[in-house]
Amino acid sequence: MNIHPRRNVAMRRTFEETLVDGLQGTGLRSFSRRAMLGGGLALGATGLVAPLTAWAQNAGANADANAINVSGAHNAPIPIALVPLSNASGGASDLGDRVTHVITSDLDHCGLFRSIDPTSFVPNSVVKGIPVWNNWSILGAQALVTGQATHQGGGKIRVEYRLWSVTSQQQLQGTAYTTDANNWRRIAHIIADDIYKQLIGETGYFDTRVAYISVTGTPTSPIRRMAIMDYDGANNQFLTSGRAMALTPQFNPTRQQLAFVSFEDNRPRVYLFDLATGARQLIGEFGSLSFGPRFSPDGAALLFSVAQGSGAAIMRLDLASRRMTALTDSESINVTPCYSPDGNKIVFNSDRDGSQQLFVMAADGSNITRISYGNATYAEPDWSPKGDMIAYTRMDSGGFGIGVMRPDGSGERLLSQGYLEEGASFCPNGRVIMFYRQTPLHYGNISHLVTIGSDGFNERITPTPTNATDPAWSPLLS
Repeated sequence: MNIHPRRNVAMRRTFEETLVDGLQGTGLRSFSRRAMLGGGLALGATGLVAPLTAWAQNAGANADANAINVSGAHNAPIPIALVPLSNASGGASDLGDRVTHVITSDLDHCGLFRSIDPTSFVPNSVVKGIPVWNNWSILGAQALVTGQATHQGGGKIRVEYRLWSVTSQQQLQGTAYTTDANNWRRIAHIIADDIYKQLIGETGYFDTRVAYISVTGTPTSPIRRMAIMDYDGANNQFLTSGRAMALTPQFNPTRQQLAFVSFEDNRPRVYLFDLATGARQLIGEFGSLSFGPRFSPDGAALLFSVAQGSGAAIMRLDLASRRMTALTDSESINVTPCYSPDGNKIVFNSDRDGSQQLFVMAADGSNITRISYGNATYAEPDWSPKGDMIAYTRMDSGGFGIGVMRPDGSGERLLSQGYLEEGASFCPNGRVIMFYRQTPLHYGNISHLVTIGSDGFNERITPTPTNATDPAWSPLLS
């Protein structure tokens, strides 16, 4: 039996729900999906049929008259019907309803799909597992999802789904997952990623998490805690106690680990936080002020800025040897460095030309080139995982905004603007950006996390239990 490559990955995943004690009185779930078959906490993925040719292989001008057309999905989202997953006997399933709701929310979130209202479905439109095609085509559906979600006993569930092309009247994919019942939401995200991959031809971003800074307290005495949640705001967990201010979390691209700055005893120090164990490791205290740690693409080094005199230098720290290398001098303020996806270049913010602008340099600090030339100041660059864009904060007379440009500075576009908008972070496939927006109120400010497409469309607020800043989007979990 042929197994789709995405399902091969899923078969190696493990969902662990281990509680870690001693973390400010909260339990921290492990986020690993590796070692799929180990320890009795396995997620099983079974191919129900050999999948048909994926959309990416069918793409091109009229490659297949029956193929689902996604080339204009931004302007005309793909109409997709998601039948609520049933129980084993074909009846209603509370578990199935919950899983279907999350899948629908994921697909709607990206702006590339339009879920068809279930109240418009014709009754009995799936007979013995096979769609009645005319009943779906009259609704305008191009794609259809059916399946089951059942409790297996012993705290286990089985979730099975089938993805159909209504236009070609064929099954595109069929997969079944068995896992711990607490992982139902995670399964839903994985299924949504599968659907996205089949129909868009790119890796999805739904099975990801976002680290951010939770802000409570008063405007004059804020409490800043590091937190983590699913990309859609679910499963929020606090990672630090708030006794010391935490800032600027960033994910290690190769393991479940965060780098951040914490002001223990009012002294800024760089730490690593292990999401699998809850352990925190001190990396070091580097002068009077150090900030903005970012990992290299291989996870072996950290970039950050260190205040020196009246300026700040960008430093590279090798995590194995703890060897520090200065990549810039501190004659100016050089901050917020970020690697390109291939690790060959670094974009950063500097006032070396008199105002805050964006510069790109080689990974060894050579060949510094300015790339921002608009009538504004620029800060906080983030390089797209695809390598094709750099997102940034722009400040001008109209306020703060989030924009994108090509790595050479061309093609600058402002995506959003407001009172205060900062902290852009790309999702793993580069199609969506998250940032935070602060809105003034008569008694202080309110800060939301916001997502927007890299094309400037499909803006949405991501719910958090408190005010939130400094979002960092994780890689796709593995």
